[in-house]
Amino acid sequence: MTVCKTLVRTSISSLQRNIFNRRNRLGFSHTSSNLRLTSFLSQIRGLGFDKNASSSTTIRSYGSSISAISEETTDFVDKTGKDTVEELLRNRKGVARFMKMERKTENDDPSHWFPYIDMFKAGNLCLTSNEVVEALDGMIMDVRKERMRNVVQNRSYSVCLVVEGLSDFGNVSAIFRSADALGFQSVHVVSCDNSKRYKDNRHVSMGAEKWLDIEVWNSTKECFDVLKSRGYRIATTHLSNDAVSIYDMDWSCPTAIVVGNENTGISEKALELSDMHCSVPMKGMVDSFNVSVASGILMHHAVCDRTNRLGVHGDLTPSESQILLAEFSLRHSQTAVNVAHEYAKRKQLLPKL
Repeated sequence: MTVCKTLVRTSISSLQRNIFNRRNRLGFSHTSSNLRLTSFLSQIRGLGFDKNASSSTTIRSYGSSISAISEETTDFVDKTGKDTVEELLRNRKGVARFMKMERKTENDDPSHWFPYIDMFKAGNLCLTSNEVVEALDGMIMDVRKERMRNVVQNRSYSVCLVVEGLSDFGNVSAIFRSADALGFQSVHVVSCDNSKRYKDNRHVSMGAEKWLDIEVWNSTKECFDVLKSRGYRIATTHLSNDAVSIYDMDWSCPTAIVVGNENTGISEKALELSDMHCSVPMKGMVDSFNVSVASGILMHHAVCDRTNRLGVHGDLTPSESQILLAEFSLRHSQTAVNVAHEYAKRKQLLPKL
């Protein structure tokens, strides 16, 4: 891939020199040549070949669906130089802004946890999930809508991940990315270390946090109490005499799997409050994985085990799938919520039959 990028960059540089030399010989306009070259370079950079391309470049080509999808997926990419995930987790309001549909109360039926109800509040008006999807239908490309439908069909809340006390936001970002890729919708973060800052992790998550339901907790007890009320068993990853191999667990049971701090591991409070301890069997001389690697292994095995036992990992009902599709539609761009609000206003003005 590096060789390919080098060849492309070399070809672009050569093309640029040839165009400028030809322009000088034939007397072409400097402005028109620059515009044509800038347009071409923008398309090449948009495909990801030139990672050193200036962030100030604003010309984009929408000649293909791939270009449009790329633009949509970067709606929430941080352009301020801050670590998006770090800033997100330091402020609960930052997490809450991703969630659009109305959420259940903690007193609702815990036998099958799904966080949303079929309602989107547009000011004083309300829309159902069907109405949200209809309102936003025209602003989402067909290929994008199909992608979201497929993702929703493979989502599950039956297994969630809890990251406790992590201090490296690069690890948190990598965990978010793995969770999204493997079909986990719910991730919980407990007490990130606010005394440390990590500057080089801005793009590790690839925007996965935009599509997850992330809940931030001040304490392990608070998090575990809520998860137990939702019907989850708490399984902490810990090497101990009573630890169960993850390969011997039944992952079709609602389970919250907990991973701990990079250096100190799971806290004593988490070990005390959990329902069981589990571990990934080791075959080498070392006795631990990097926390993001361990999380990926745990989630991947959970998906495989659930698929073997249930036939699929995703287990949302048709109505839940429609609600989550509406949620994804509202998250897909920064203007989606405004469009839904305008739709609600127009709906109110229609004569009632």
